[in-house]
Amino acid sequence: MQLPVPDPTIVTRRREIVQTLREIVPDGVIAEEAAMRVYDSDGLSALRQMPLVVVLPRTTDQVARVLSACRRDGVNIVPRGAGTSLSGGSTPLGDAVTLGMSRFNRILDIDLDNRCATVQPGVTNLAISWAVEADGFYYAPDPSSQIACSIGGNVAENAGGVHCLKYGLTANNLLGLEMVLMTGEVIRLGGRHLDQPGYDLMGVITGSEGLLGIITEVTVRLLRRPETARAVLMGFDDARQAGACVAAIIAAGIIPAGLEMMDGPAIRAAEDFVHAGYPVTADALLICELDGPAVEVDTLIARVESLARANGATTLRTSTTEDERLLFWAGRKAAFPAAGRISPDYLCMDGTIPRRRLPEVLERMQGLSRQHGLRVANVFHAGDGNLHPLILFDANRPGELERAEAFGADILRLCVEVGGVLTGEHGVGLEKRDLMPVMFGPEDIRQQQRIKCAFDPDHRLNPGKVYPTLHRCAELGKLHVSGGHLPFPDLPRF
Repeated sequence: MQLPVPDPTIVTRRREIVQTLREIVPDGVIAEEAAMRVYDSDGLSALRQMPLVVVLPRTTDQVARVLSACRRDGVNIVPRGAGTSLSGGSTPLGDAVTLGMSRFNRILDIDLDNRCATVQPGVTNLAISWAVEADGFYYAPDPSSQIACSIGGNVAENAGGVHCLKYGLTANNLLGLEMVLMTGEVIRLGGRHLDQPGYDLMGVITGSEGLLGIITEVTVRLLRRPETARAVLMGFDDARQAGACVAAIIAAGIIPAGLEMMDGPAIRAAEDFVHAGYPVTADALLICELDGPAVEVDTLIARVESLARANGATTLRTSTTEDERLLFWAGRKAAFPAAGRISPDYLCMDGTIPRRRLPEVLERMQGLSRQHGLRVANVFHAGDGNLHPLILFDANRPGELERAEAFGADILRLCVEVGGVLTGEHGVGLEKRDLMPVMFGPEDIRQQQRIKCAFDPDHRLNPGKVYPTLHRCAELGKLHVSGGHLPFPDLPRF
């Protein structure tokens, strides 16, 4: 993983850039090194760089004026929400203004009749559910970082969570957006209505990782809380049995609200941290949650328990109270911080594979662990095949970070090899940027870059992220040459 080299022609103009930003956002410019230090990385802390300057606007108009000024002056922009990105999507750049959206933190409207809420992008994921829980509603996507991650960042990365198997990713729960383009123009996409004519530009923006514009308002779908929710905890002596049980549950036509899996090292780390009652001698653990009307849930619980026994479960517990259900999930939700108790550092990877290949991939991952000489703990969304291997290492030991990165790259190559993809919900960012050619051919990447050019022809928004080879937009087009003569020879060529 390499950070882009700062453009010295921008860095030398830092004083002027800071002054321009202070004229637009008088109370929201951070230019002192000590104060900017908290912005020197996002959740991918292996990559650090001081931003050129940080600006914290309060209004859409200020965002528009900042972008317009940066475009005019040839200055790069890195959008930043809560900074919880695990792929380096909001890693600052030395020649870019970090545009923090933390002051956009208000819930603007709750419309229960239409089952939606309109919020600013700095509102945390969990705050939406807290705001409507007294009325029996909630917002379904629930990343493990939901207490901290912002809804704008969720849109930028198309975040998921443990309940995305049944209720979908951010894209499936998004109704409308307000966004500022690099020109300073403000556009609205979608709304509270069911559908709209024209291209699905909201689908293009969701998961675009800050490369196309700055989101300033989000309208999300709200769901009624289910009448009943219960969870089944299943322990297995062999990860292959757990993988087979996942396949059996889905093949039976059961769509759980969540279906999560943890391997032995992750089980023990989480249990030591949370004391959720996990079977620490198990090689694999499944948590399967069923929700809906009580009679339906009771029926599905019995079917899942039967499938678990048929696939060799050695531990089987079903929650009988809401507190017990939440305790089952507490260990899973705390698995990432729990890993910090057993290793000084870790890389959290993110790849997706076909469910039926789970046992094979877990076995081959252990071989890669031995090959690279590093431990790995697995926590993942088993129901949709979204893996989150935690590669454990010590950055203070020479060469271990590089080995961890190589191990992670091999895991992602394995995901693609078995028919999966490079990312499920964390995005590409800097972490997977140079692996994009593993999954996409040159024409595929060029076509995606053409969309980037339509929104940001000067490549000022989040430069150096997602795409491994940067091109000027003019280079992406084709020029028809007839008879060996260029058309319009007097025009400058790039």
